[in-house]
Amino acid sequence: MGVEAADGRAEERLAERAREHAQSRKRVVRQVRDARDRLTSTTGTKRSFEYELMRVFAQNKLSAGIAVALIAIATGWVAGWVTNPVMGVVGGGLVLAAHGFCVLMARAFLRVPPDKADLQSWRVRFVLAETVLGLTWVLALLIVTRSAAPEASTFLLVGMLIVVAVSAMIGSTVPVAVFASSLPVAVVVIAYFLLLHGMQGAVLAAMAVGTLLFFAIISARLYQTNLATIEARAEKDALIGELETAKTNSDEARRNAEMANVAKSQFLAQMSHELRTPLNAILGFSEVMKGEMFGPHSSPQYAEYAGDIHSSGQHLLSLINEILDLSRIEAGRYDLNEEALTLSFVVEDCHHLLKVRAKNKGVTIVERFEPDMPKLWADERSIRQIVLNLMSNAIKFTPAGGEITLKVGWTASGGQYVSVKDTGAGIPEDEIPIVLSNFGQGSNAIKSAEQGTGLGLPIVQGLVSMHGGTFTLKSTVRVGTEVTVTFPSERVMEALPAIASPSLAAQPHVPLAEEAPAPVEAQNVGALRRALFGPRR
Repeated sequence: MGVEAADGRAEERLAERAREHAQSRKRVVRQVRDARDRLTSTTGTKRSFEYELMRVFAQNKLSAGIAVALIAIATGWVAGWVTNPVMGVVGGGLVLAAHGFCVLMARAFLRVPPDKADLQSWRVRFVLAETVLGLTWVLALLIVTRSAAPEASTFLLVGMLIVVAVSAMIGSTVPVAVFASSLPVAVVVIAYFLLLHGMQGAVLAAMAVGTLLFFAIISARLYQTNLATIEARAEKDALIGELETAKTNSDEARRNAEMANVAKSQFLAQMSHELRTPLNAILGFSEVMKGEMFGPHSSPQYAEYAGDIHSSGQHLLSLINEILDLSRIEAGRYDLNEEALTLSFVVEDCHHLLKVRAKNKGVTIVERFEPDMPKLWADERSIRQIVLNLMSNAIKFTPAGGEITLKVGWTASGGQYVSVKDTGAGIPEDEIPIVLSNFGQGSNAIKSAEQGTGLGLPIVQGLVSMHGGTFTLKSTVRVGTEVTVTFPSERVMEALPAIASPSLAAQPHVPLAEEAPAPVEAQNVGALRRALFGPRR
């Protein structure tokens, strides 16, 4: 069993190492893919991020199409009102045409599949279209400079603010396009202000420069924000994908494990049945040979050998029975023959069965039962097996001079419990999960001369679970171990009132030959059955 535990720990280490290797391989693959995307990108970002930024740019162009067209119409109308209507219509028309061309290009980009889009080519197209749009804005604004109206300087400054603000807001995801549309307007307007004489031109030029820098900073911040949002969304999508993959793998592994567990239980049950038939023959013949029923052996050693064969066969039979019980419990084929029983009586019977064994080892068993407890609705064979397994473990690991305490009483919720507490070596906390696993044994069991199969506690857990109860194991090294099994209050049968028997004096005298007390007893038994279990259906 120690070798099996060591093999299990080695398999766990190998599995952990394999998981770490898989995670490392995923990180390397992700880093290589990111590096390849950055090398093939024109902006240093991942291609998917670059496409997403250009897609947002195109959508912003389409969304703001009507608003920009209205601004162009208003600019043309103001320019025509200040100077010449014809010139205003020409300027506004050029801006509308350039803007319409940008909108058509954005719509064409959105129709291209993401995996087939040449991002570098489309970036160049967007920059050229925005440059043309910026130049048409320059022409529309320069029309006003032909007038000597005092409002011309104010109109130029306001027009530049509008153009730069619209470009910064719409094209923030493509910074090159922002500079292509706003830089020509800003340069022309600043140059025009600097050509004016006096302090007014210098002040207006400084305001124009400050405005350009402000919107350049705003555009850069918007670009970083959009890029961070896209990266966060991509990481979230990747994480969701990994979680979905991990969940699928986990579900598949769980289904495989359940199928393997069922197949194992079926195999163990089948093999146990196949082994018990020849084993019973071995036990029978060895018992005949040990008892020398057909005459004495020629050598006394033969009788001793027959006794060894019989004891080994009994040990093997008990092991097969435990495996069979465990496989039935795990496969859900263990049937409970439930009946009303007194828990303290069952525990006391188990105590009597193991009293000689405990006495031979020098272990004292103390009983602490609460009196007058009602009956429990449970399977008596299962309850006996639970108590015998717990007491056998306690006797096995309690040294000479130790003490075992058996308790039976009420739980706080109205149920009943049985507790087995010993003063043995105890179980280290990190070994408790091993002890509770199938074929698991702690270090004390491995060192002990009385090694078992490691199936006692798993069988107890399975039987307690089938009764709807709970199993609790508390242990302290060099102090002892206490195992408590509780049964729910639904299984406790409340004390029923006694059924009144009819008075003998009130009954008419019946001759001895005609007396029939059986029907009266049958009535009492029937009334008791109806009180306990309800009317027959």
